[in-house]
Amino acid sequence: MEHSNVKPANGKLGIMVVGNGAVATTFMTGVLMARKGLAKPIGSMTQYDKVRVGKGESKKYLHYKDIVPIARLDDIVFGCWDVYPQNAYQSAVYAEVLKQADIEPVREELEQIVPMKAAFDKNYAKRLDGDNVKQCATRWDMVEQLRDDIRRFKAEKKVDRVVVLWAASTEIYVPVNEQVHYKLSDLEAAMKADDREHVAPSMCYAYAALVEGCPFVMGAPNTTVDIPAMWELAEKTGMPIAGKDFKTGQTLVKSGFAPIIGTRCLGLDGWFSTNILGNRDGLVLDEPQNFRTKEVSKLSTLETILKPEEQPDLYTDYYHKVRINYYPPRNDNKESWDNIDIVGWMGYPMQIKINFLCRDSILAAPVCLDLCLLIDLAARAGRCGTQRFLSFFLKSPMHDYTQGEEAVNHLYRQHTMLKNAIREMGGYEADEEID
Repeated sequence: MEHSNVKPANGKLGIMVVGNGAVATTFMTGVLMARKGLAKPIGSMTQYDKVRVGKGESKKYLHYKDIVPIARLDDIVFGCWDVYPQNAYQSAVYAEVLKQADIEPVREELEQIVPMKAAFDKNYAKRLDGDNVKQCATRWDMVEQLRDDIRRFKAEKKVDRVVVLWAASTEIYVPVNEQVHYKLSDLEAAMKADDREHVAPSMCYAYAALVEGCPFVMGAPNTTVDIPAMWELAEKTGMPIAGKDFKTGQTLVKSGFAPIIGTRCLGLDGWFSTNILGNRDGLVLDEPQNFRTKEVSKLSTLETILKPEEQPDLYTDYYHKVRINYYPPRNDNKESWDNIDIVGWMGYPMQIKINFLCRDSILAAPVCLDLCLLIDLAARAGRCGTQRFLSFFLKSPMHDYTQGEEAVNHLYRQHTMLKNAIREMGGYEADEEID
């Protein structure tokens, strides 16, 4: 770490989570248990992955923390907002993701994490009925109240830095509107005019975070920070942003499996993806406008990996469909089915079926940890704006669509981008090519 040009991770790191549901409480409980040595943070790249630095004689494989200064689990302090008033212990028990034996040892710490009133608009998530909600005159007032929350949390918990992480429900689809979302001044004017149609509550969280000097991560497919106005704010405040939508189950499989088809030059006729899940996420996504947001995010993956313009014989007219079905008996244990129709030699058809019986929050928790630790690292490295190196963790990675830039969705290319960024911040050469 002798070359690192990053400020050290001194003091405490506050992680303020929007949402205190299954994902958030599984994340918090796991971190608290891991630092007591009572559980292992499996699935976390920052805790397990190793990166090669140097070549030839000086080649070494090191954990991230030995290349760059990453905050320790011991230094994390949690806070949250939620529409339901239950503390993190009550919420973790209610979510039924973790066994009681994996929650009890950190019960006291979890009980201290009491959600602040959420900035909420029922029109954006009609299925949620909580009453732990701020009364806001306008969207601008919403921003001001959230800024107060962040400042108060920082002072009360004596943390040195804060990262704000969205782990709440998917909002209804907000199409990008050039009159409101392209310029920061237009977005601010819309907030002050209380334009509730174009300004989602999540945008108020992101705005408040950035202005208060906190990096912001969007863990749902919401449009929130994926607009030029927010990119402008991130530059202005010198803050890093990342989004959107945690890449956990089916899309992880897709971004890792589609390269097999592409690399082996097999054709694709169709890819039908279906999901059944029964947690609060599934309940919210049962609403068509909320599903639309998720669908756009899940559909974007394949088209940037298997491209018709590059291989017209193989990928011209494939049919890609994504379905999500709310099915309460499964709760957090999501099941995804991928039915893939491929084409081989002389045009003969074959099929691949992937049945992933995953646990949504168990896959999301390490992604939450990695995104928070790595965006905090990026902030201390002086990186601002969209952090493309975090695409590995995201379903629908942000990119500058106004300039025709395409997102990188190919899992192995995303991993290379991640490794190169770690090398670079550690003062080593970012020496892996991305073809």
